[in-house]
Amino acid sequence: MALLTFLVTVAVAVVRVRDLFSAAMLFAIYSLLSAGLFAVLDAGDVALTEAAVGAGISTILFLAVLALTGHEERPARGKNRLALTVVVATGACLIYAAGDLPEFGEPGNPPHVHVAPYYIEHAYTDMGVPNMVAAVLASYRSIDTMGEAFVILTAGLGVVALLSVPPRRRRHKHKPGKSEDDS
Repeated sequence: MALLTFLVTVAVAVVRVRDLFSAAMLFAIYSLLSAGLFAVLDAGDVALTEAAVGAGISTILFLAVLALTGHEERPARGKNRLALTVVVATGACLIYAAGDLPEFGEPGNPPHVHVAPYYIEHAYTDMGVPNMVAAVLASYRSIDTMGEAFVILTAGLGVVALLSVPPRRRRHKHKPGKSEDDS
């Protein structure tokens, strides 16, 4: 419960902070807390990935973008009430729908009853791979794993494309009452 409390606290801090460098550091903290939560839930591979990608690579990319742009958030021109309404309505629907989810860790849940026993019994005979995790990821779920690899590749190409664009030069606005010769 403490990790969830810290996650919510850091998420609120990210939303409220105006300095983008501080927000990037808070995102890194959030990713490390998420990795800790995944480790507590016995998902070590997910925890390791979250720590490496979320806290490591993402933080480096945030800092690279901040070096190209600036550290201060520009004030919003207007409040968009429609967007807020959509977000609140979507959140309410998700919270309502979460009530129909099966209990966490229940042994009678569908993945534990149907899929996992089949993988455990047939992984070696079907695939000939001695490591069960490798058999599941590389054979049974190979299309899913390939899709995830394509998503990561696409995201990486997008980041490279964004970082390769030269930053626009800031235009100095002419202040009324002053000529350009006075400055």
